[in-house]
Amino acid sequence: MNQTNDLHWYALRTKSRHEKIVRDQLVNQGIEPLLPTVKRLSQWKDRKKEIEVPLFSGYCFVRFAPDHKLPVLKTIGVVDIVGSGHRPEAISDQEIAAIKTLMTTVLPYDPHPYLHEGMQVEVIRGPLQGVQGILLRKEKRHRLLLGVRLIQQAAAVEIDVNDVVPA
Repeated sequence: MNQTNDLHWYALRTKSRHEKIVRDQLVNQGIEPLLPTVKRLSQWKDRKKEIEVPLFSGYCFVRFAPDHKLPVLKTIGVVDIVGSGHRPEAISDQEIAAIKTLMTTVLPYDPHPYLHEGMQVEVIRGPLQGVQGILLRKEKRHRLLLGVRLIQQAAAVEIDVNDVVPA
């Protein structure tokens, strides 16, 4: 069989609402999956129920050796292995370890748009709703940079990072 050091983590793009099906099939094939989930309160007309949904909708992580990708791709519900071009791209063990640690804590967590410094963002709540700018950090605070390119001037305003999404 494969040696442990040949195994890497990859992200699988799944069909809509197939994340748990993919996870269960991978387990049945003896392949190690990771499906981070979060509890959600779901409401129907007659009742409320807490359900478990994938943290990253449309994705499931899997650990396998690069030469063992065919059985993974043939798994029902798998659309593709995420990568560049036609080559799957491994996810760092550090990023997977961080997600696994998060899953074992009692801290509440939710999906959040992936944001980074320098990214073009749009404000979705508050007095600046609809405004687009560049996300900055100053000490521990997040700031939105609003610029006038032609004159190479800008203004920065403090914002709550939960009020912005990628533009």
